Amino acid sequence: MMLEVKNLHVYYGAIHALKGISFHVERGEIVALIGANGAGKSTTLNTISGILSAREGTIHFLDQEISLVPASDIVRLGIVQSPEGRKIFATLTVMENLEMGAYLHNDKDQVKRDIESVMQRFPRLRERAKQLGGTLSGGEQQMLAIARALMARPQLLLLDEPSMGLSPILVETIFEIIRDINSQGVSILLVEQNAQMALSIADRGYVLETGQVVLEGQGQELLHNPTVISAYLGGHG
Repeated sequence: MMLEVKNLHVYYGAIHALKGISFHVERGEIVALIGANGAGKSTTLNTISGILSAREGTIHFLDQEISLVPASDIVRLGIVQSPEGRKIFATLTVMENLEMGAYLHNDKDQVKRDIESVMQRFPRLRERAKQLGGTLSGGEQQMLAIARALMARPQLLLLDEPSMGLSPILVETIFEIIRDINSQGVSILLVEQNAQMALSIADRGYVLETGQVVLEGQGQELLHNPTVISAYLGGHG
């Protein structure tokens, strides 16, 4: 098992945000976390990443307990997050953003190869290499956020709302890219409000409500689950 989260409790002050959630990600899987705003999806990713601390519970990555490991060391272990809202460096160029993603790696030749690899995957970024991140369109910024995360060479990629604010055509493109990244051997934990798209590419999924897992199953199984359809898929499968 690549990632195992057990009985995770997380608080924001007095607010009990995660109430004992448990789930896992196997090597090579795409696992989707779906749910409404405030369900605890981003909190879950931020706790795995070390940005937030759990009050109770454990997080194991490749059999190592990481719930007390600092965020920078979690990246070194191979867990990398592409955050909600993209959070690219607006005043740095596209190329500089990519180089920041590779800050842990000292082999300059390998970093150049990694840059070439992400440029091939995201041709738009090659065209915009010298442009400031803040001047990119929303879709281009999302591509840059994912490409920057890939520069850290993740074994497990955490994607937080990658389709947020994008046009339907760009959403299709981003999900094709996610599928392609996974086919190259990167395991993916995907948080996404677009439940239809997320479950259509996920091996397995978990439905979160108010900080608890209320449903879990194969992606296709959840896609056709009447409860999921009525709550998250606009009432139609």
